[in-house]
Amino acid sequence: LAPTHVRFGSFELFYYRGQTEQVRELADYVIREFYPQFNEAENKYLEFLREVVRRTSRLIAAWQAVGFAHGVMNTDNMSIIGLTIDYGPFGFLDQFDADFICNHSDYGGRYAFDQQPNVALWNLYKLAQTLIPLIEPEKAETVLGEYQTVFTKRFIELMRGKLGLQTEQTEDARLISDLFEILQASRVDYTVFFRRLGDFNTDEWEKNKLLQGMFIDPASFDRWAETYRVRLAKEASADERRRVSMRLVNPKFVLRNHIAQTVIERAQAGDYTELNTLLEVLKKPFDQQPTMQRFAEPPPEGSEPIAVSCSS
Repeated sequence: LAPTHVRFGSFELFYYRGQTEQVRELADYVIREFYPQFNEAENKYLEFLREVVRRTSRLIAAWQAVGFAHGVMNTDNMSIIGLTIDYGPFGFLDQFDADFICNHSDYGGRYAFDQQPNVALWNLYKLAQTLIPLIEPEKAETVLGEYQTVFTKRFIELMRGKLGLQTEQTEDARLISDLFEILQASRVDYTVFFRRLGDFNTDEWEKNKLLQGMFIDPASFDRWAETYRVRLAKEASADERRRVSMRLVNPKFVLRNHIAQTVIERAQAGDYTELNTLLEVLKKPFDQQPTMQRFAEPPPEGSEPIAVSCSS
């Protein structure tokens, strides 16, 4: 369970009622209970805001790296301690699509996958607005300006891990962006691709045919893979060590909507066997679990993505 259900919207409730003292009391409570390191700070409210910005930016970076779409990122669904909460119409990417919308009520794509970092920043601005009676506006603006730097740094760190890279190189950001471009162009399954990438062979190219076959344009993968091979050559890690490290950060199993739907239908018919099995599988998403391969399968080719709602 979440240690607290206080959200950005909790502060907005008092702010828009003009209850400034209640905003202060709520901030004092949250700092005392969850950010006690700032109790004696010169401006504890500013440091509190800075830490919320930092935690939120790192959280969203993790969402983007693992391919998680929240679905309904209004301020009332944003945790004040940087947790993932209230993700009713959520979804994990199947085929990579930066514009993926998991909430069928989100007609305009406000909370689309690639919009999540921007929406989170907008929500932080709304939180900061409620704290203006307690913080100088210029200082709040400076703190909010740290969001993008923290987000980008953390996102690239996480993506390095997914690519099996232990060191930092200036070309890494380009390697990552180029990969997303070809994943998008071929609508490659996000989770399956990164799991298979752990088996990338730097010496015997023929052993990478399974990866290459995931792309509509195999030549696009070949070009990226050559850049990736050159980048891996700068690492001290052998293929087997890299494979182990990548399997620790690239899940084999995520909760896919088409699988959830099948499990739901069986449960509605009174058969909870698959539900209980799936729950056990998802407790160990990075393990191979070879007898549970059916829970790792992408949707049938040609099927439409399943969008869900807050009541799903």
